Amino acid sequence: MDGKEPVIVVLISGNGSNLQALIDAVAKEEIPGRIQAVISNKANAFGLQRAQMANIETHVVDHRHYDTREAFDAELIRQIDQYQPDIVVLAGFMRILTADFVQHYEGRMLNIHPSLLPKYQGLNTHQRVLDAGDAEHGVTVHFVTTELDSGPNIIQARVPVLKQDSAETLAQRIQQQEHIIYPIAVKWFIDGRLTMTEHGASLDNNLLPKSGLTLDSPQTLH
Repeated sequence: MDGKEPVIVVLISGNGSNLQALIDAVAKEEIPGRIQAVISNKANAFGLQRAQMANIETHVVDHRHYDTREAFDAELIRQIDQYQPDIVVLAGFMRILTADFVQHYEGRMLNIHPSLLPKYQGLNTHQRVLDAGDAEHGVTVHFVTTELDSGPNIIQARVPVLKQDSAETLAQRIQQQEHIIYPIAVKWFIDGRLTMTEHGASLDNNLLPKSGLTLDSPQTLH
C-alpha cells in the first residue's frame, strides 16, 4: 500500500457488530491499517456509537433526504473520498448501490452476506435456508460488483443447520463466523495479497475457487 498507513472506511446501517470485529482487529494490530471513518445512512445506528467509542470519525448520510438514489450515492462518494480510502467495507449497509458508485470503488470494496453465495442472494437468508431444508448454511465475504451479491467470492464459513434451529439461532451462529472471516479478508486486501481480477478473486496471485476459500480454522487462513 505505497508506504502510508492504509485507510479503511466502513459503511453501516445498524448495530455494527462486524464493524466492532474490525475495530477490535485493528486495535490488536491484526489488520495493519486504520478505520478513518464510519458512515451510516441511519442516524440511530448503534454502530455509530461503537465508532465514537473508538475515536473514529462518523458521518450520517440519510437516504431519505435525497430525491434519487444517484443523488444519495453522489453525496456518499463525496463523504468517503475526503478520506482517500484504500478499501471501503460494507458492514450491514442496507442500501442497493448504483452502478456508478460501485464502479468508482471497483476492486476495493468488500461486502459480507449471510449465505453461501451464490445461494440465497438478498434478504431473509436464514429463514430461506430453513424453509429449503438445507443441511448447512454459511456466510460469504465477496468483492462488490454492479450485480447484487454476485461479485467474486473471497472466503466462506459454513455451519450445520440443526434440527432445533430457528432463524434467530442460525443468525447468531452465522454472526460468530462473520466476525472471524471479515477481518481476515480485510487483512488480506490491505496486505496486498487479495485482488479482484476479470476472472474472479485472487489470493497471492492464485485464482480462488468460485465459492471462495472455506474457513476451516482461523489459524489456517491468516
